Parts: sequence; structure tokens; C-alpha cells
Amino acid sequence: MGNPLDAADLRSRVQECVDAELASQSAVLAEVGPDTEQLLAAVRALLSGGKRLRAAFLYWGYRAAGQPDSPGLIRLATAMEFFQAAALIHDDVMDDSDTRRGLPAAHRALAARHNDEDWSGDADRFGVAGAILAGNLCLNWTEELFSTSGLPAEHLARGRAVFDRMRTQLMGGQFLDVVESARSWEGLTTAERVERASRVIRYKSAKYTIEHPLLIGATAGGANEPDLAALSRYGLDLGHAFQLRDDLLGVFGDPAATGKPAGDDLREGKRTVLIAHTLEGADERGRAVMDAGLGRPDLDAQGVEEMREVIVASGAVDAVEAEIARLADAARLSLKSTSGLAGEALDVLDALIDFSTARSA
Repeated sequence: MGNPLDAADLRSRVQECVDAELASQSAVLAEVGPDTEQLLAAVRALLSGGKRLRAAFLYWGYRAAGQPDSPGLIRLATAMEFFQAAALIHDDVMDDSDTRRGLPAAHRALAARHNDEDWSGDADRFGVAGAILAGNLCLNWTEELFSTSGLPAEHLARGRAVFDRMRTQLMGGQFLDVVESARSWEGLTTAERVERASRVIRYKSAKYTIEHPLLIGATAGGANEPDLAALSRYGLDLGHAFQLRDDLLGVFGDPAATGKPAGDDLREGKRTVLIAHTLEGADERGRAVMDAGLGRPDLDAQGVEEMREVIVASGAVDAVEAEIARLADAARLSLKSTSGLAGEALDVLDALIDFSTARSA
């Protein structure tokens, strides 16, 4: 199989649905006035590309339950992309990020417009306000896409509880990330640090990236309870592995591929599983380098490279790679334990394990 995200021509069909929805919402906002186009532009820029991973897991969860392809299913899957857009826009505000996918983050783009127009007031506050509203619009459109997808009402009713749970728990997970960024790790064991970082992964990433979209689709499609339980295990393990890979890319990734400056996670001071293992395995000098650099917004390229060397030397990269491999194997075993799911969908979900955990993910 080639890129599993292109199975059923999914990415191009989701993009068509995204474009149609934005055109429809543009007509709604036009009544308010032309200035609202700035909010749409911020969302449009973010949704003009991407892996469409969450849409894929919802789509193939529904198909795995034996349900057919349809425009309504594409529309339901597209709801996940608007939810992702909301999360990214708000996340960039909270992290004070400059870029997203190689472009200015929404709040930066809006602040730049303020400066270009020479408007009064603080440009950064204007940008943050606009980005919050753009993210809120995406949350609203997520609900609209779900409820007006066109799938049978009884299917949507089955999937509704997971859909609502996903939206609530992600907000809790985002706040958990904020709390953990402010809370000291002083005096904690490595196991305690890993447990706290892993909890953030579970509720900020793993659930809404894979488990919940997959279960929305499979539950709506009518999958049986044992298979839903297996898909839940698959989604949590694979979602955890996906985020561990993302944490590695946040430190070692190529900016041309990640769309963010090299070492941004270090500048933001993210307390990840990778950092927990680094602090355990580093020598005294290495720990001093990490303490001095982690969370420094002005960390330069040389400082990033010094921290990378410490991370590698500590054995943390090897430890995280081993955990990614273990989680991928566990996800595959969970998938194989299902008994009532459709074969084509299982093939794609199996291929998505390697895709989601690849070193270039």
C-alpha cells in the first residue's frame, strides 16, 4: 500500500469538503461585514493542507464497522479537521508560537495585518483576540458538520457521546499541558516525570488524534463492544507513539518538514517524556546545559545543538524510540484481536501504524 491517507482518495475529498464549508460560512459571515474575511483567511491558510490524520481515522472506523462510503461520511470526517484547526490555533496562542506549517501562526498573521493597516492599539493583543475567535468559529463549524453531515440520524446518535467526550477532554488536556508547563519537576523520580508527561500525551494528543476519531466512526457505524474496546486500545497506544515521535521531531526535526523552527519545543520548555529520560541519563554537565537552556525563548542555534547533544548522549532518544516501537507493536496486536471488522479498513488501519510512527511522520 502507498500512503494510507490517500486510500479512497480521502485527502482530496476532505479538502473539497473543507473548501465548500469555508465558502458556505463565508456567505454567512459576509452579512456581518468584510472585516470577518480576516478570520476566514486565518482558518483557510491552516486548512489548506495537512495529513488529514483525524479525518482518516474517523472515516476508516466507520468503514471498519461495515458501513459504505458516502458524501455524508466525508463531511463527518471533515469535522475532525475543523476541530484540529481550532486546537492548533488556540495552542499556538498559548505557546506564543510564531509559525505553523511554515506559515505565520494565526495570531501572528492577524497582528501583522494590524501593523500593516497602522491601526491603533496593541497589535499582539489584536492578533490574540482574532485567533481566539477564529478557533471558536472552527469549534462551532465542527458541530455543524457533525450534525448536518447527512449520515443516518441513528448513526449520528450512536457517535454523539464520543464526539462530545472528545471535545470536552481535549480542553481538559490542553489545560493539563499548561499546568504541567508551570509545575516544577523538582524532587520527582523519573517514573513520576514520565507518568505526568504521559498523562498530558493521553489527553492532549492520543485521544483526540486517533482514539476518539476512530471510535466516533466505529461507534456511529455500529461496531460491537469487543471490537470497540480493541480499537480504543489501538488508538491510545498508537496515539501515544505518534506524540512521542512528534516530541522527537520537535527537537530534531527539519524545519522544512515540520513547519516550525528547529528546537522550538526546547525554547517553549516542554516537559516531555524525552526530557524526563534526558534528565535521568545526563551527567552533571549535561543536566546543567538542560537546566540553562530549557524554556529560554532566546535560545539560539548553538544552544539548541548543545542540548541535542546532551539528549542523544543521555540515551533518551534510544529510550523513546524503543517505547515507540513497543506501542506500535501493541497497537497492531489490538487490531489483530478484532473479529467483526471489515477487511479493507483493517488493512488501512494496519498501514497507518507504520505511517504514524515513521521517523519522518
